[in-house]
Amino acid sequence: MTVGETATTRNVSEDEVRALTERLLEEYADADEKTFLGAQFDLGLARVDYPRGHGGLDAPPKLQEVVDSLLEKAGRRYGWFRNPMGIGMCGPTIVARGTEAQMDRFLRPIFTAEEIWCQLFSEPGAGSDVASLATRAERDGDEWVINGQKVWTSSAHLARWGLLLARTDPDAPKHRGITAFIIDMHQPGVEVRPLRQMSGSSGFNEVFFTDARTPDWLRIGEPGEGWSVATATLMNERVSIGGNIVPRGTGPIAGAVAAWRERADKDPARRDTLVRLWVEAEVLRLGNLRAQALRHKGVPGPEGSILKLGSALLGQRIASFTVDLMGPKGLLCSGYDAGREEMSSDPVLAFLGAQSSTIAGGTSEIMRNILGERVLGLPKEPGLDPNTPWSQIPRS
Repeated sequence: MTVGETATTRNVSEDEVRALTERLLEEYADADEKTFLGAQFDLGLARVDYPRGHGGLDAPPKLQEVVDSLLEKAGRRYGWFRNPMGIGMCGPTIVARGTEAQMDRFLRPIFTAEEIWCQLFSEPGAGSDVASLATRAERDGDEWVINGQKVWTSSAHLARWGLLLARTDPDAPKHRGITAFIIDMHQPGVEVRPLRQMSGSSGFNEVFFTDARTPDWLRIGEPGEGWSVATATLMNERVSIGGNIVPRGTGPIAGAVAAWRERADKDPARRDTLVRLWVEAEVLRLGNLRAQALRHKGVPGPEGSILKLGSALLGQRIASFTVDLMGPKGLLCSGYDAGREEMSSDPVLAFLGAQSSTIAGGTSEIMRNILGERVLGLPKEPGLDPNTPWSQIPRS
C-alpha cells in the first residue's frame, strides 16, 4: 500500500490501527517533522475518528489512544501546542459543520502546522455572552464584507486563517442572526494588536476588521446558522483546554512533585496536600480518557465542560501549591517574554498563566451554568425573551 491507502472496511480494529502506526514509525523513522506529520495524516492517524481521506479512518475515537501511546514511546507524539486553535477547535468544527471542499483545503495543513489558526469569537461587549456579538458581515456578490472588532484572540499574531463569527441579520434573535466564516488573516483590512499578560506572554490579541473580505465558499453552514457552528467549536475548545491526555504523573502535577523533592522540610501536612492533588490530577486524566472514548465525530458531549471546569480549577491549585513549595524561589521567574513551552516548564510563569484558565474558553461560572441547565436540567437564569431581535437588546 502507498501512503493514504488503508483497509476499506469501516469496522477498523485495534490491530489494524496498531499495524498502521507501526508502519508509519518504520517507514518514516528518519523523516523530518513536517514529512512525518503529513504521512501520519495521509494514513488516517491524525485523528482516527475523522473521515477517511481527511486524516482519519472513520474509527471509534478510543482507538486514538493506541496511536498516541505508540508514538509516545517512539518520541513522535504530536504536540498540540504547535497549532492549538487549529487542532483543538477549528479542525473539528470543519469536520462537523464544514464542506468537503473545506476539509480538502484545510485539514492537512492544520495538522502539519503549516497553517496556524485562530478563533475569532469574543468581543469587547460579548465575552461570556458570545451570542451578543456585534461584528457585521454583509453580502456583496460572492463575497462577504467584515467590519468589527474581536478581543482575547489566541495566536492571532501567528495565524494564517481564522474562524470568525459575525452578525449577518441584526433583526433576528441574537442566536439566529449569526454566521460563521473562515477568513484570511493576512489580507488588507485585518489588523492584529497583541495584548501582554502579567505572565509576560502576549499570546492574546485584539483584532480589527475594516472592510475585510471572505468568499462565500468559506462560509461554514447556512447564513444565520452560525450558533450551531459556534457550539461545536466551543465544545471542542473546552475539551482542548481540559482534555489534553498526558501520561500518568506528568503535566503540572510533575512540577509539584519535583518541587516537593527539592524541599529539605518534608512537612507531612504539605505531603498530604500533594498526594490529594496528585489523586485529583489522575482522576481528571482518567476522565479525559473516558471522554475521548465517548466523543462524537467533531462534536464532543457535555463532558467537555466538566473537564474544562475541573482542569482550570485544579491547575490553579497545583500552580499555587508548587510556588508555595519553592519558598523564596517562588518569587522569581525566568523571564518576562515567555513562549508557550517556557510557560509550561517554569513553575512561576505557569502560576501567573494559570490565573487566566478560569476565564479563557468560557468562565467557570459559565461552565457551571451549562452543566446545571443542560446536564442536570436545572432552571435557566432569568433573562430577556430569547426571541427578542438582537437590534432591540440593550448593550453597554
